[in-house]
Amino acid sequence: MFMEVLNKQETLKLLTDYVNKVDSLRALLRRPLTLTEKILFAHLADPSPADVVRGLTPLELKPDRVVMQDVTAQMAMLEFMTSGRDTVCVPASIHCDHLIRAQEGAEKDLLRAIDENKEVFDFLESSALKHGIDFWGPGAGIIHQVVLEKYAVPANLIIGTDSHTPNAGGLGALAIGVGGAEAAEVMAGLNWILTAPKILGIRLVGSLNPWLSGKDVILKVASLLTVKGGTGKILEYFGPGLKSLSLTGRATITNMGAELGATTSIFPVDERTFRYLNLTERSFITDFIQDKLAFFQADKEVLDNPESFFDEVIEIDLSSLKPGWVGPHTPDLYHSVEEMREFLAQNDIPTEIRYALIGSCTNSSYEDLSRSASLAKQALEHGLKVKIPLLVTPGSDQILQTVQRDGFLDIFKAVGATVLANACGPCIGQWSRSDIRKGEKNVIVTSYNRNFRKRNDGNEETMAFISSPELVTAIAFYGRLDANPLSDEITVNGSSFKFLPPIGKELPENGFSISYNGFKRASEKERKSITVIISPDSERLALLPVFPAPKSEDFLNLIVLFKAVGKCTTDHISPAGSWLKYRGHLDKISDNLLLGATNEFTNEIGKTLDFFSKETKTPAEVARKYKELGKGWVIIGEENYGEGSSREHAAMTPRYLNCKAVIVKSFARIHETNLKKHGVLPLTFENPNDYLLFTVDTIIDIHVIPEELAPGEKVRATVRNDGRQTEITLLHSFTKKELDWFRKGSALNIFRTS
Repeated sequence: MFMEVLNKQETLKLLTDYVNKVDSLRALLRRPLTLTEKILFAHLADPSPADVVRGLTPLELKPDRVVMQDVTAQMAMLEFMTSGRDTVCVPASIHCDHLIRAQEGAEKDLLRAIDENKEVFDFLESSALKHGIDFWGPGAGIIHQVVLEKYAVPANLIIGTDSHTPNAGGLGALAIGVGGAEAAEVMAGLNWILTAPKILGIRLVGSLNPWLSGKDVILKVASLLTVKGGTGKILEYFGPGLKSLSLTGRATITNMGAELGATTSIFPVDERTFRYLNLTERSFITDFIQDKLAFFQADKEVLDNPESFFDEVIEIDLSSLKPGWVGPHTPDLYHSVEEMREFLAQNDIPTEIRYALIGSCTNSSYEDLSRSASLAKQALEHGLKVKIPLLVTPGSDQILQTVQRDGFLDIFKAVGATVLANACGPCIGQWSRSDIRKGEKNVIVTSYNRNFRKRNDGNEETMAFISSPELVTAIAFYGRLDANPLSDEITVNGSSFKFLPPIGKELPENGFSISYNGFKRASEKERKSITVIISPDSERLALLPVFPAPKSEDFLNLIVLFKAVGKCTTDHISPAGSWLKYRGHLDKISDNLLLGATNEFTNEIGKTLDFFSKETKTPAEVARKYKELGKGWVIIGEENYGEGSSREHAAMTPRYLNCKAVIVKSFARIHETNLKKHGVLPLTFENPNDYLLFTVDTIIDIHVIPEELAPGEKVRATVRNDGRQTEITLLHSFTKKELDWFRKGSALNIFRTS
């Protein structure tokens, strides 16, 4: 069965235009170009590439495609609908993958999700088809796997309402995570704004040993750069070590670049790309690119002398890498398998593992599952079953059908594994886990991308360790985190057994079992008869309020609602899990404000003190009181505030509850942009030690005149504590266009009238 999901004629036109633009760029700039520069500059609406300064220049870009998952698509579609436009101006798709809760197994979980979320799925389907957007229903697969299989095109600029959109960078696309408002604007035909990123070149040499895969490469990169080392940068991979990495292994690497704060990551096109395209019904792209390969790679001079063209270069010898784990609670704390026993003992971490989970958008490819199945098969042949529950998530229906055909699912089931729906599930907290009490200290291992506190199961004391799906699968037969599956023997039936290295296939020998299950697209004629209905009594969906334009007095006498201590991700600011059901209802979901964050004022998670009564309440309860009293308030935070997911609710809920500013030591890129989009003033301390000035009794005056604020201008503020006044200096990163959003009250207020 063949279905033209990707329009051949339009795709070839985009590729032709790209090649022509790169030719023009070479003539204009008269210097060699990185692959990142080629793609970014070819999508410029303004300014001229000759004027671009990395890290400073705002770029106005014209993306080729918008992709959205079901949770963030709710708000993005509500935002798009405010424009009054009938049809999207760029190709777009919605993928229902987040609202399926793991509990009993694929079939029952999927049926339950369709029943529980019918109202939302119906809204997404009808609004998608009404406005000319492709719709992939529940069970079709995880957005990033489906995009890789069906939509990704080398040198395309893709934006997506999910932080792991960079997954498509493994196929040579420049794919970037954004907030829903940005997606809505692009779908309405507006340009997309991005500060010109710096470009970090990562040169790969050597080759992977049989136990290693792409996952081990990105875990090494994370350990080198840390969770904020990629902020404001695009990571561009190159070098002879590329030959050692499969296409989907590269996608794993670009996917997890999001954990470093990177704008995105990208690999060049080569024979691996062609093989994947050919097996996923896109051979016409291969035919076009094959004799134009130089346009889809960095120029030779860049590869020969990378230090002259990248802002920074690091080299990784793949031959020196070892299997290892990252965690707990952060994806950049790395220890090799050999080091784990000592690390666990020194940090009083239980050695017993309660669950092993493989899959997610990061590691659910055919290769991942085939290599993991080869280990399970070895164990099965020796009469072994897993010692702990092993949960397996295929990435898409296409992957599911292919691995089922090739016998891998039978192997997993035979050793005692449970196959989950083709969805995000436990990776994003959609997991009904019943084996532990709340607050119980325990260990799980996953092949996922994030391991923040409460991320997977909502339990603060669950310690999640991340590794490759191969290592996670193998260790499920030991049940202990201090085991080394590469060398430790297992006694079974009086004899000993030790795993041999995993063996898998990069791509299925018999091709993929091509699937379009769950896919829908409406014709222009059909769209006219479709009605999008939102019940006025709905608790899941609600039309958006209009945020007012700011006045100078709005920023005076501000109360400090919350002073976040340590890591404060978007998961902490706007938790997922059971709250996902309210992502289309701003008032309802605002009740989860900062429920996962630790407050210095109370030394508790998800609690704060009422400035007036001194009672301990949830941040939302206190914020609603301040809002009723007409009082504005601020949030104070530390480094890399808002890292993690792209969820714009972490910006929209504070704005809805009358937050005027967020003041921190530094921001994660997407969250800072989301705050700007929705009219919250994001500020950073010029002197990071000023963070210490803020107490539960602090009042702050931010001396800002919205009409006069200019790019690069410093902001003066007065911090008042018990009669003492301290003058501090705050910084902002608004561009001229972003200041228009702020002055109007939100970007959507401009959008409504454009």
